[in-house]
Amino acid sequence: MKYLFTILCLCLLTCKTPQNEVVERPNILFLFADDQTFDALNALGNKQINTPHLDQLVREGFTFTHAFNQGSWSGAVCVVSRAMLASGRYIYHAREDLMRVPLWGQVMGEVGYQTFLTGKWHNEAPSALKSFQTAKSVGAGMYETYGGVGGPGYHRPVAGSDDRWSPSDTSLLGHWSPKFYDIVSDGTNKKKTDEYTVHQHTSEVYADHAIDFIEQQTIQKESRPFFMYVAFNAPHDPRQSPKEYVDQYPLEDIKLPDAYLPEHPFDQGEKLTLRDEILAPIPRTEYAIKKHLQEYYAIITHLDAQIGRILKALKESGKYENTYIIFTADHGLAVGKHGLLGKQNQYDHSVRVPMVIVGPDIPAQQKSDALVYLQSMYPTTCDLVGISIPGTVEFKSLLPLLKNQDGGEEAIFGSYKDYQRMVRTKTHKLILYPEVGQSQFFDLQNDPDELQNSIAEPGNQEIVRSLYNQLLTLQQEVGDTLVLPPLNLDTSE
Repeated sequence: MKYLFTILCLCLLTCKTPQNEVVERPNILFLFADDQTFDALNALGNKQINTPHLDQLVREGFTFTHAFNQGSWSGAVCVVSRAMLASGRYIYHAREDLMRVPLWGQVMGEVGYQTFLTGKWHNEAPSALKSFQTAKSVGAGMYETYGGVGGPGYHRPVAGSDDRWSPSDTSLLGHWSPKFYDIVSDGTNKKKTDEYTVHQHTSEVYADHAIDFIEQQTIQKESRPFFMYVAFNAPHDPRQSPKEYVDQYPLEDIKLPDAYLPEHPFDQGEKLTLRDEILAPIPRTEYAIKKHLQEYYAIITHLDAQIGRILKALKESGKYENTYIIFTADHGLAVGKHGLLGKQNQYDHSVRVPMVIVGPDIPAQQKSDALVYLQSMYPTTCDLVGISIPGTVEFKSLLPLLKNQDGGEEAIFGSYKDYQRMVRTKTHKLILYPEVGQSQFFDLQNDPDELQNSIAEPGNQEIVRSLYNQLLTLQQEVGDTLVLPPLNLDTSE
């Protein structure tokens, strides 16, 4: 009996806990912005913008200063970024694999997490139903304003004219009058509800639902951890917010970015047809870009306030210290840089995003300039909470970097439809425009704003050829079948 008891004890000590028996695993709160460029936080370099709550996350956590989106096969870059995030698959694999592979929220739910979505999903209802147990106010890709492209929200403002647009006018629809659906469950089956309209700003709606979810955890004394995916439509256009936020940014105090241009040096293929680009007049004027920046900063500050409300509720619940909080965005935005407004380009302002992680054992006030993809959040959270990363996931976990070990990408791949291909290292960037026969090469160490195309300079030919070969290799890795033309080192703007 003594020997049998000893053997039984050894078995109990060596047996692993099944993954569906979750014991004190940390929570995950994923905060996802839309169209927020990498430096649109006060703490990350833009001293014109007020983001006190996001700045506090930067102080409390680990910031990846060079996080990127991998590109898009669609003008709706948001769709593709989110498909990669949910599936863990590289860009041209995610296009077909979204409903074939284990999704991020699905994996968390299968190991015992409560999974909850509020906000923008933008990959149709079947994948949301596959990913989350419940959802409140699943948002659309964007919310059009009154009159659409023929209304007051486009081709504006023109100095000296009557600007009929006001970001605080709730009658102009957009963020002020969104349509949603929910995902409800009876414990056995899930379903999508009928759509309904809410007359409240999207950012406030999502924050309300996130707070309600947290409060219900306390009321119900819920012991299971949660995976909460809170995806804001802000600061995607229409850039609307309450008047008190717009008033924080007097137009005379708005500074133009160093990369401001009235027009892009050449037509990238969709210059005059992209919806994003016709929000402002072409050519751009200093006045118009300052107005758009004013409204961009205001909606981000409003977003920051809603995130502050969520963080306050999390602290009051007693769950803050045992929660991994992640803030990032699906891609960036130009807002006047290089003569552009949108994100359908390969400049850093449009492909690079803020990314901050706060939580148990995450070092505070730390930054890494390693090149990473934002879609690495799927495998990283698996590693952080101690569950297996599905074999279908292609993006790398960033856990080694969080532990101050080596990691990251040697080079970043970027694409947009068949119009653009890009490769970026820490020091250089090559952008090809196959449809229009243009190429750009930037020395990022000496030209971080990407203003001087030096591809034609003889001293750069070796590094340009090297980047081109890296791009060809990355195309194979991500499933890109576009055949690139031979490199032309005589191309100049």
